[in-house]
Amino acid sequence: MLHSRKGTALLLALSLVFTLGACGGGDPNAAASASPSPEPVPTATEEPVPEDSVQPTTPPVPLVPWGPDQVVEHLFFHPVIAYPQWAFHDCPSSQSQKEGLDDWMVTVDEYNKILQSVYDKGYIMVSMNDVWSEVTDENGVARMQRNTLMIPEGKKPLIISFDDTNYYDYMLEEGFTSKLVLGSDGEIWAECTDPYTGETFLTQDLDAITILDKFVREHPDFSLNGVKGCLSLTGYQGILGYRTQNDIDIKADDPARPDFDANREKERDAVKPIIQRLKETGWYFGSHTWGHINLANSSMERIQRDTKRWEEEVGSLVGPTNILFYPHGARPDGDHDQGESYGEQFKWLQSFGFRIFASVGISSYSQVKTTISAVICDRLHPDGTTLRGGRSGKTLQQYIQFYDCREIIDLDVRPNLGVTWSW
Repeated sequence: MLHSRKGTALLLALSLVFTLGACGGGDPNAAASASPSPEPVPTATEEPVPEDSVQPTTPPVPLVPWGPDQVVEHLFFHPVIAYPQWAFHDCPSSQSQKEGLDDWMVTVDEYNKILQSVYDKGYIMVSMNDVWSEVTDENGVARMQRNTLMIPEGKKPLIISFDDTNYYDYMLEEGFTSKLVLGSDGEIWAECTDPYTGETFLTQDLDAITILDKFVREHPDFSLNGVKGCLSLTGYQGILGYRTQNDIDIKADDPARPDFDANREKERDAVKPIIQRLKETGWYFGSHTWGHINLANSSMERIQRDTKRWEEEVGSLVGPTNILFYPHGARPDGDHDQGESYGEQFKWLQSFGFRIFASVGISSYSQVKTTISAVICDRLHPDGTTLRGGRSGKTLQQYIQFYDCREIIDLDVRPNLGVTWSW
């Protein structure tokens, strides 16, 4: 049965209302008629309030420039594991699948500790679209530029992005939340089913998106102008937990097609208010290709077909984006940091409208291209692979500016696969 865990809070609120009402005692109109005349408004000639009784106000934090020559860090996550014991040990998936989850995911507890650590170290979330923008010179030539950010003194800018926020079928069976929903309070909640009891409920404590929403409500200075993260979406199993993909992969005479189409329209209608609320609360979107394809070894025909399908099925819902996140971190031909020659695939993707091309690396590297309007950048990836130290153990040092891997990783619940760092 679907239900919310907000009931307790609601009952407490109602009981408080009734208690306050009972404190009045009797007819409120009679009480008003019996009340004395109001005191006269004090005049300027009366004794002033002592200065030491005035509450001081906190002065605003001054803004300082963060220029184009200063690094803007970038961390990205996959969906977080809500039930790690189930995901790593008890679910019926293969051992290789469980180890894959260990490689690329973090648990809810690890994610919470990472957010707290980067906040404590002075980071503040910024938007990729504020970091870079396209400008046109006096000759009508468009180029990307790295902007100067104005951020609170003592803070450091941080981009956070989330890949595969689609709630794939396999995730529903392996200890993840199942979709985003809009609660009666107007906030985003996650639907979740306990894999042990079968109980389905709404939560804001077991999903990366809702956890970050809560964190910003509690720490508004973790966000510049209300910005949250960028959601990197595929489309082959819909988006945000809603099966919005079209029917072109189903034969025209397949008897299952009418029901599929009817359900798809319901799913598209259902996800629209979720998208709207996400945008209102600081989230924005990027493409992760429709089919999670490897752009490094895909033909031009496949890239074009996949990109257009993403636009038709996903872009039609979330709106246009100029951000492309490479699946597998695989760069298309021509995306490199030396020289200014570009392969046909990269040039076609740029001509389609993408301007920010994000891969995966060992630092938050970025480069603004000078002969084409494009930016290439890398992201760091908090996950089991880097928390364990990587092959060489060097990720401990690469991530220490954000957190200490040794204090984050939950070795009590993860598979016994060892670490490459030492105490």
